[in-house]
Amino acid sequence: MSGNAAIRGTYIFDGQAARRGYALNKMCYSFNEAKNRKEFLADEDAYCSRYGLNAEQRQAIRSRNVLALLAAGGNAYYLAKFAGIFGLDMQDIGAQQTGRTVQQFKDHLQSYARFTAGVNAGGTRRG
Repeated sequence: MSGNAAIRGTYIFDGQAARRGYALNKMCYSFNEAKNRKEFLADEDAYCSRYGLNAEQRQAIRSRNVLALLAAGGNAYYLAKFAGIFGLDMQDIGAQQTGRTVQQFKDHLQSYARFTAGVNAGGTRRG
């Protein structure tokens, strides 16, 4: 993470990650079309093969491990297309990233929103 502080569950999406995750992200983008989602669900391995996913990416797909997909070069916005196939959304992904349940993650977001609103209204920042 060259010069960036490590935050658990967070990966820098830079040019190198984009190159590493190109096939994965291209596949996830294809899920914009219902027929592609259906094809994927019918034969995941063949679908991954069609896009040239590597072994690390295929294992992360099989295990539905969003953190591993991020580490393998996945872009969160494209991965949301993958997660959507299984009824998951960005809050589910955020919960995985932070090691919280979805409800804990939502509560955390609400807490931060209240804190930010207080600061914007002239309150003081926490130390």
